[in-house]
Parts: sequence; structure tokens; C-alpha cells
Amino acid sequence: MSAEPSGATPSPPYAELTGEGWRRLIAAARRRLERTGGALDGDIGLTAPTEAERRTVIGVTGRYRSETVRRLTVPLADLDAYLYDRYGTGLLQTLGALHGPLRDRPAERADEAAARARALEAAHASPLAGRGWYPAWLERVSADGTLTRLLRRGDGALLAAAVRVLEALELPGTRGDGGRGPLPLPVLAEWTTGDTKALVPGGPLEQLVLRALAQRAAVDGGPSVRVPQDRAGRRALWESAGAVADDLASQVLVLNVGASGDDVVCDWLRDATGFGIPFRLTLHQLTSADIVPAAREIHICENPAVLRAAAAELADRAAALVCTEGVPSAACHRLLAAAARVGARLHWRADFDWTGLRITAAALERHGARPWRMTAADYRNALERGESTELAGSPAASPWDPSLASALSESGQAVMEERLLPELLSDLG
Repeated sequence: MSAEPSGATPSPPYAELTGEGWRRLIAAARRRLERTGGALDGDIGLTAPTEAERRTVIGVTGRYRSETVRRLTVPLADLDAYLYDRYGTGLLQTLGALHGPLRDRPAERADEAAARARALEAAHASPLAGRGWYPAWLERVSADGTLTRLLRRGDGALLAAAVRVLEALELPGTRGDGGRGPLPLPVLAEWTTGDTKALVPGGPLEQLVLRALAQRAAVDGGPSVRVPQDRAGRRALWESAGAVADDLASQVLVLNVGASGDDVVCDWLRDATGFGIPFRLTLHQLTSADIVPAAREIHICENPAVLRAAAAELADRAAALVCTEGVPSAACHRLLAAAARVGARLHWRADFDWTGLRITAAALERHGARPWRMTAADYRNALERGESTELAGSPAASPWDPSLASALSESGQAVMEERLLPELLSDLG
């Protein structure tokens, strides 16, 4: 569109066009022309016009309009001719002189659509495209306007950066450390973007990647594709993909696991075992020292109440016990992987709910663990002992005992593992 720009303040010949009778008319004309690419066909309208606006329209069109009319229409061609006759400039030039050049919104939309298509085409070229969660993630960020908003504010490159982050997490051979151990977020950010702060909590790149990881969890059987709003939930989502937001915040609670080795952390674990004292290990400690659990039989529970009871009643007589405190952390997985490598037998249990079934099934596959009082008979025994809560979330399978998942579906009730505390303490003793 041709329009001659000027300063923010209209030159004196156009001063009257800023008055009450003209303001809405000029604004409506600008909106219409920007929307149609500058075409001077069609009309613009004013609803509930003022007296000043009515007189202006009469002057522009040369046709009388009653004081009772509720809507006034003005052909753009009439307005263009009026302005040219009065000021020597048509509508486009006049609008440019008043408020600067008109936007060509159809061209902007076409450019935006082309940029969106290019970004998605590049993203779909990733080796991850064959995984169901990945195209689903791309479809969501495109359909809900996320990608459009990124492009409009000049952040379109963030989608490509998110793809690089996901490839580093998911594809063998793309990590600079050869894929050994959990990956700190600053290191991941540096490898994929060149900026150690690119994945700061709450930032746009972190949000994009976490949406993809949440989509992956949903496709893998998780209950939701919503990104957790709490810090612990977001940290768990990162850890599910092998990344850690904070290697000090990722911890695992243990009792009597002991350790072999001469490192100071191993000394602490041996001392804690000698007194039957619960101990917290951080991922930082586990990665900076070569910690190998000394226990050859390790039980794993979900809730700290079980470990607390074992420490209180059995102290140093309790069998080695690890508490996941919900979804296992990166620190928990690292400790148990080290134990499994040296031949320790892992006995795993969790709450009798869908999340507990998912946690246990994943542990059996990942660590070669064995279920610990996680049968349908154990569930029914716990269910009969008192009140329970309603099951929530999407159903999960129990491959080690398919009748357990069926029993949960039939009852619709969840039972926390504390209900079996007498039996669990007997096993640990």
C-alpha cells in the first residue's frame, strides 16, 4: 500500500481530522484498509453516531442522514474523493500523513503462515518424527497459537532450539558425555544453544521442552499432557528424560544400604548403617563419588512413613531400604542402577494406585527389580483393612500380576502402602 509517512503530530491541514466528528471514521477506515490490503471498495460504518459524526458523514457523502439513525455507512470511495478534493491527498495518503504507513495485514498473514510452515517443516525433519509423542507435540504448539506467538515476537528460533534439546535427551550419540548419567540443565543448554542460561526455569525454551516431555509421558501412558506448575513436578519431568535441574535437589532417602569404597560419602553411609539412621544422598554426591551399595538385598518403598517406621522399630537390624518418595528421582535411579550392576537384588513396591503400578512396572523393566508384596492378594488384603480413596488418573497395567490391575479397576479404590506396614516391617526384619 502506498502512504507517505509523517511525524506523530498531523500537519496543520489535517488538524480537523483529529476532531470528534472524524476520529472514529478515520480509525474505521484504517482498520478496513489494513485488513483488505488497501482496496478502496466497500463501506465503513459507525454505530450510535454522535451529532458531530452525523454532520461529518453528511459532508462527506452529500446525503442527509436523520438524527434518529443508529448506524451510518460511508463508501470508502466517497471518503477518498472528499479528502482528495479538500486536501489534495486521497484516503491512503491522508491516513499515512496522520498516523504513519498502513500495515498490509494480508501480506503479513501470508508471511507469517510461510514462516510457520518453514519452522514446522524443519522440526518434522528431526529423527524424532517417528515417535508418536513428537508430532503430537508439534501439532499442539501449532494449533494453540504458541508457534505463532513466538514468530510474532521474533522468537521463532526457539522451536528449533527445543528440537535440539529433545534430540540431545532422546537420541543416542548426541550427548557430549556419551550418554553417561543424568545431564545438568546448564550443560544441556550449552550443548544445544550455546547459552548455559537458555533453559532457566519458567523461560520460553524450558516451557516448550517440558510440553514435549509431558506429551511423551502422556503417550507412554501418563495421565496428562499438562506441564506441572510446581517446582518438584517440573524437576521430575526433567528427570524422566535424563536431565536434572539441580543435582543437589535430586535426592534419595535410604536406610542401612551401606557402601563399599574409601570416599567420604561412603564413610557416611557406613556410619549411618551402623546406627540404623536414615540418610539422604544427593545426585551431586552420587556423581562425584564412586558409591556402590554394600547391601545385596535392597527393598524399595514409595512412602517415607514406611522407612521411618523401619528406622524406629528395627534401627540397624532393618534390611536395606530405599524410599522413592513418589516418582523415583535421578538420584534414586543412579543409586539402584549401581546396586543392580554389582548383583544386588531389588525388591520393589509402591502404592496400590495407577501411578504406583506405573512406577513398579518401570522399575522392573529398568532395574530388573522384583515386585514386593504387589500382588492382587496383597491389594485385597490391604483393601479389607479400612477405608480407601477413589482411584484417579488413567489406568495402568501390572505385567507381573495382571490380576492386580483388574482388581484395582473392579474396586475403583486406591490403597496406600502404609496399610501393609506390619507385613512390610516383618519382611524388613
